[in-house]
Amino acid sequence: MNTSALARNGKVGVERAARGSVTKGAAKAGLTARGVIYLLVGLLALQIAFGDGHQQADRQGALAEISEKPFGAVLLWALGIGLVGMALWRLSEVVFGGVGAEGRSAKKRLLASVRCVFYSFVAYSVLAFAAGSGSGGGGDEQSRDVTARALELPAGQWIVGAGGAGIIVAGLWIGARAVMRSYRKKMRLGEMSPRMRRLVDITGVGGGAARGVVFAAAGVFAVRAAVEYRPNEAKGIDDTLRSFAGTPAGPGLLACVAAGLVLFGLFSFAMARWRKV
Repeated sequence: MNTSALARNGKVGVERAARGSVTKGAAKAGLTARGVIYLLVGLLALQIAFGDGHQQADRQGALAEISEKPFGAVLLWALGIGLVGMALWRLSEVVFGGVGAEGRSAKKRLLASVRCVFYSFVAYSVLAFAAGSGSGGGGDEQSRDVTARALELPAGQWIVGAGGAGIIVAGLWIGARAVMRSYRKKMRLGEMSPRMRRLVDITGVGGGAARGVVFAAAGVFAVRAAVEYRPNEAKGIDDTLRSFAGTPAGPGLLACVAAGLVLFGLFSFAMARWRKV
């Protein structure tokens, strides 16, 4: 009886170790892929701020930039597979729970499920681009098309308005958590030197705040599209970033936000190295 129990416990232990190893690998791959995309989007936005705006400053533009490089096709497939890993990691949090005391709570599982769906879509779009079937219209065109179709539905204005409001709230939440350094609870800070912790804080706070600002601004445009019943008012990431240059602060504001997105890309690399999984 005891031998049987020990065998079962040993088997469970091995399964957990294997699952943990796979999950960690998927998380690292996903966070690294996310970092590459945000880094490129930030660099493309910086080019726009300094007067060279030939490429879209969004995921589509980043993928196009990669495709033009040597071994670009290989890199695109690697990014797509990495993002599949991100989706699988979030799925594991839905099924088995995440790290921390609240990792198994319904709230955390719901949030993980939303992230799983989001990164599944992102992974699909990257893999479709890599396969040659996703090189059509950019994110701005897609945003306008989706908004137009949504506005045609019964209560379409309310649906689009609610969606835009949700994006605004998400952006504010992302920015606030970054400023409060909530990410520290999820990182193995003890493995970092004091200097590295300072660098991670710079990238985490600056990058997270910039990411939150972009999300919130995109939400504002969606709400405006709903209120004015004009799908063209909806903007993807590229048009949202370019809109910062049209404010009284001018291209300087866009440069600041773009630099923040570069920081978030670097922060994602740090998360890939020190994130608790």
